[in-house]
Amino acid sequence: MTGDALPPIVVMGVSASGKTSVASALAMRLGVQWRDADDLHPPENVAKMASGIPLSDDDRWPWLDEVGRELAAGAASGGCIFACSALRRVYRDRLRLRARGVLFIHLTGDPELLAERAAAREDHYMPASLLPSQLAALEPLDADENGVVLDVAASVDQITDAAVIWLMSTLNVTIPSDSA
Repeated sequence: MTGDALPPIVVMGVSASGKTSVASALAMRLGVQWRDADDLHPPENVAKMASGIPLSDDDRWPWLDEVGRELAAGAASGGCIFACSALRRVYRDRLRLRARGVLFIHLTGDPELLAERAAAREDHYMPASLLPSQLAALEPLDADENGVVLDVAASVDQITDAAVIWLMSTLNVTIPSDSA
């Protein structure tokens, strides 16, 4: 990328929306680091989710604060992308408290497609049974939130291309096509 360092970027959405795949592909394309916010969950949160128990807001606040701190640190060192559910406006607001200027790439899709993907996943602590609670909690980006909504029916490459185009337009920067 040419120009200033990237602001913090969150690839958000419900479980099985492809956050990890898109965040990884986008980071490779932009030449920055990426992290999965799930890796920052304390063991208690992971155990709850693995047992099919949705997290409460009290479970999430310390985790979101840590994600926000990591986002800010990554942005300060040249840019970073996080895969993070960020389902509700208050969660995104919490991230913005720690990581100013964060941009959101909201991956969304047909609930049936998401359920198929969730059921097909192996070795993931988040059971498919929690997808309905995530869909119920999801609050789409508000008009005043800096972000874009992309449909997960497209391929990871197509989603990444669309995200890059949106970032170039939003940030008024050039991202070389050979940066992959």
